[in-house]
Amino acid sequence: MSSAVAVDALDLAALLCSRVCHDLISPTGAIVNGLEVLDEKESDQETKNFALDLIRKSAKTASARLQFCRLAFGAAGTAGAQIDLQDAQNMARAFIEDEKTRLVWNMPSLLLPKNRVKLLLNMVVIAGQSIPRGGTITVDPVGERESLGFRLTASGPNARVPHAVPALLDGASENGSLDAHAIQPFYAGMLARACGVKLELKSDGDTVIIAAA
Repeated sequence: MSSAVAVDALDLAALLCSRVCHDLISPTGAIVNGLEVLDEKESDQETKNFALDLIRKSAKTASARLQFCRLAFGAAGTAGAQIDLQDAQNMARAFIEDEKTRLVWNMPSLLLPKNRVKLLLNMVVIAGQSIPRGGTITVDPVGERESLGFRLTASGPNARVPHAVPALLDGASENGSLDAHAIQPFYAGMLARACGVKLELKSDGDTVIIAAA
């Protein structure tokens, strides 16, 4: 049974920082490994070329994740700022797309309040978690202008609503506490309430729909 969670500002900040660090550990660790290979005098040219390729790809991944997290979890501008959905698309695409996952972005090009854009990006994260084996995430608008909402359709093999996410979106958890893994959907729920919208998840076969309206 889920229990409501109360989190103070310090714990929220710490958990979000932990989440960002978690996203960056893998690519930054790969960069360090690649540099260590380059430092080894015994490495042949083929191995060094592989290490350089690893460093380039990992640096690109780390940069994309940093830019995404800055907007999805960070301040990203002054209070009351508006953000271009085109910028959000670029960040979402760089963050979520890989050899297994494709993003179809059907949103109009316009400025939206910062928290609505942050909510959209956090919905993209949840959509990605809903298709663990990859697939397609389609982002569609609901409504228009300042009250614009979002409908994300995640389709792929074994698509499923991630465990515990519905409760976390509602501000609750199974044990009444949070960790760095749970903070992202919990934060998405906070953003939804701040925007005056309700988040809904439902699954249908190999499709999961996440809507905010």
